Order: sequence, then C-alpha cells, then structure tokens
Amino acid sequence: MNAPVRTTRVITQRRRPRGMPVPEDFAEAELPLAAPAAGQAVVENLWLSVDPYMRECMDAEWELGAPLEGRSIGRVVESRSAELPVGALVFHREGWRTHAVVAAAEVRVLPRYEGVATQSFLSLLGGTGLTAYVALTRIARLRAGETVYVSAAAGGVGTAAGRLARLLGADRVVGSAGSPAKVRLLTEELGYDEAFDHRAGPPLPEQLARVAPDGIDVYVDNVGGAHLEAAIGAMREDGRIAWCGAIAQYNAGSAPAAPRNLFDLVEKSIRLEGFLVSRHRDAQAELEEFLVPHLRSGRVADRLHVTEGFERTVEAFLGMLRGENTGKAVVRLGHDDPESSPDHTP
Repeated sequence: MNAPVRTTRVITQRRRPRGMPVPEDFAEAELPLAAPAAGQAVVENLWLSVDPYMRECMDAEWELGAPLEGRSIGRVVESRSAELPVGALVFHREGWRTHAVVAAAEVRVLPRYEGVATQSFLSLLGGTGLTAYVALTRIARLRAGETVYVSAAAGGVGTAAGRLARLLGADRVVGSAGSPAKVRLLTEELGYDEAFDHRAGPPLPEQLARVAPDGIDVYVDNVGGAHLEAAIGAMREDGRIAWCGAIAQYNAGSAPAAPRNLFDLVEKSIRLEGFLVSRHRDAQAELEEFLVPHLRSGRVADRLHVTEGFERTVEAFLGMLRGENTGKAVVRLGHDDPESSPDHTP
C-alpha cells in the first residue's frame, strides 16, 4: 500500500502584474498537505486548466502567496467520504497544485462516457464548452440558417463555439484569429466556412465584410474593443451579441474606448448581453445530453493544446495569454486510464 500523500507542490502569485504577466510574477513551493477529515478526500491532480479569466484574478482577486484557483480534474487517492471512493475521477477548482484535500460538496464525480476522454470535462464538456453553448443558445438564441461570427476563434471558447454553432444549425460560421496558421486550422479542420487574420491585411470591418458579405446575425465576442465595433457594423437587423470576454483589454493599462457605433444597437434593434457562465451551471446536463453523442460518433473531436508537466503550468498560462494555443489550453500532470484521447497539440 502506498504511503499517504502529505505534501503538495503549488504555484503562488508573488506580485501584481503590470501589463502582460511574466514568469517572475509566480513562484513554486512545496507545502504540507493535511490528512483528510471525515467527509473529505485527497485528490491527485491529473489535468489543470489555464483560462483567460485568470488574468483578471491576478489584479486583485487572488491572494498573494496563496495557492491559486483553477479548474482541475484529479483522481481520489485517499478518502474518508463514501461519496468520493478511491479511484474516482473528480472535477474541482483546486488547480495550480499537484494534490488537494477536497470535500464531497466541493467537487463533481465525473460520469464515464464510453469513447469520451476525461479531459474533455475541461474543454467541450467543461466550462469552455458550456460558455460557448450558453452564448449561442441562451444569450444569442441562435436560429437555424443564421450567420455566426466568432472572435478569438482559435482559442478554447472560439473553437467550441464554431463547432457548436454548426451542430445547432448555423448556415455560415466565420471567425477571426491571430495568425495565418490559425486561420488555416479554422477552415481546414474546425469547420469554419471562412476566417481572417485580424493582425494583417485591411481594417477589421473590411475583413469581416469579405467573409460575411451579407452581414451577421450572431456574434460571440471573446475580444471586445475594435472587434466589437466591427461586429456591430456588420450586424443585420435584430442581431444578437453574446459577450463572453475582452482579451483586448486584460493587459491594457486602461480600458479601450467604447465602440464608436454603439447607436447602431438602437437603429438595427441589436441586443448585446454580457454573461458569466457561472450563472448557468444548470445548463451542464443539457450540454452533455446534446454533445456526448456527437463526441462518441466522431462528428466532433475535442481539440486540446496540451502542455506536459506541472512545472510548465506558468508557461502554459502565459502562452495562452499570448495566443499560442489552438483549442483549449490545459496542463497534463498524469494519466487516468486508457480512455480514448481527443486531438491535441504538444
């Protein structure tokens, strides 16, 4: 029998960033791990998620010197809870560390869907996929036959939104990304009809008009700023905007100017709504019911950008902020079982 785990490696934040975070803003430490009390279990983390929202947490929400928060999947290795048997795979939010003590009320024991990899619960079946699903179904209320535009389309939410839009009946799906390679990925592998590199070529409105000459009905906004302005200009009457994030301003010293064409919202009867996916957890079962059959059949493949090793977590996070990932950015710490794996990049 293996000895109980009584230490954990953790990553902490040393200081508040100024603009784009750097490795020196973080530190790694080994801390004692308490034995589980009644109703608790020790979890060995197998997968960690790194997400754009974490950049905002660095400015004030995360406590300096304390282990950081993040979505994670782990295996129960020691338990004093009947609800958390040893060997169970669980989703929890004690990320940025190798091991954690959790209570049953704080975690979700993951279902096992044949042919669906566990790590998909950090991607298409996790908060990333849920964000895209809620954006399209509850916020934008996508209807069959409509045209959808997605910004940051090669990122986690963007790749999920493109595939879900197609499954939900969109007639045309277009996106923007930050490099020619990502544009090719969107159109050749991820089902986008057309895409453009927002860092090259003509101004955004012209590029968007080229890929969506008849206008757009739905915009899934992961960027804000100039992308939002361009989307408003391209909107048809009664268009809907689901605002998920604002990558364009996360590292800026000040907020960007508001779109200059906001009055178009009135003239075209456009609805713009921001949302937090944390307020739509009740859609999780709906998402799984809808998406699992497509994952099993192979109609949809989950694309993950995998960084190997706990010691590279900060590297994975900073790379994601720089847009180096294609698909959902995750860190692999260990292997759970020989379940089939989704597509991923090393």
